Amino acid sequence: MTAPLLEIRNVKKYYPVKKVRGGEDIAVKAVDQVNLTVEQGEIIGLVGESGCGKSTLGKTILKLHSVTGGQILFHGEDITRYSEKQMRPLREKIQIIFQDPYAALNPKKKVLQSVMAPLDVTGRYSREEKLKKAAAIMEEVGLSEKTLEKFPHEMSGGQRQRVVIARALINDPELVICDEPVSALDVSVRSQVLNLLKDLQRERNLTYLFISHDLSVVEYLCDKVAVMYLGRIVEYADKRQLYGSPLHPYTRALLSAIPVPDIHAKKEEIILEGELPSPLDPPKGCLFSTRCPRAADRCRAEAPRLTELQDPDGAVRSVACFLHQERN
Repeated sequence: MTAPLLEIRNVKKYYPVKKVRGGEDIAVKAVDQVNLTVEQGEIIGLVGESGCGKSTLGKTILKLHSVTGGQILFHGEDITRYSEKQMRPLREKIQIIFQDPYAALNPKKKVLQSVMAPLDVTGRYSREEKLKKAAAIMEEVGLSEKTLEKFPHEMSGGQRQRVVIARALINDPELVICDEPVSALDVSVRSQVLNLLKDLQRERNLTYLFISHDLSVVEYLCDKVAVMYLGRIVEYADKRQLYGSPLHPYTRALLSAIPVPDIHAKKEEIILEGELPSPLDPPKGCLFSTRCPRAADRCRAEAPRLTELQDPDGAVRSVACFLHQERN
């Protein structure tokens, strides 16, 4: 049996914090016991409020952040404790598209230098081969070869993001972490970049982990969706399952906030009460219990585990909520 492209097993990423007036050290649990399996060719959406740990998880998978606990497997091989030297060959196969294209590009370097940088690291190509590959990838992302001679400030936001995409794909990766790649773009440009990402995924058989807080974008692009809250995945399901019949109260609240084009359309609006708990002092039981309108005593005392459930049609999904686990 072929191993999945990516497996995340009980991954943790904690940031230790020292108390000002003595006492024991505490930690911010940015990512806490996350499990996720990504198959070749899938587009997995990762959604949640700002600060829930989405971007931290993506960077931890790339080993840009060290792992506090758990395992990261790529093609069945455990890369959790790989050194930077061991990771270097793998970085050709795992790439990232950052949120801010201007910050992701060196303002002092021409586009050509930025796009060719991944090829320079490999040391396998001649100057002529690198120029040829750079020109080809620019055409693939919808930019002319002349763009290679420009500096980042001479381009629009959409053009800069296309350059960042070109740089991420020039070494033919298998997995691309898309860290909110359209959130910094004008609305008119977002659809163009999303369509580009979708076309490239299909043509190159790429696998995306697509991080976003825009659920409309995730619904358009992704196959499956994982919902994060305070460092943990609380629901994971096929896109149609999740948007058609969300189970977790937090997922329902997120979906109710999606704007509807028809002003006359009736839609249930769920307004969460209470404050978002501090990641330095999370609730003892269910992390969502302080804001959940259906929280019971058990929710405040015991943390539900992410458990697989089977829908009436046979489809499998996962949710971390006692209400639905007891009914199954």
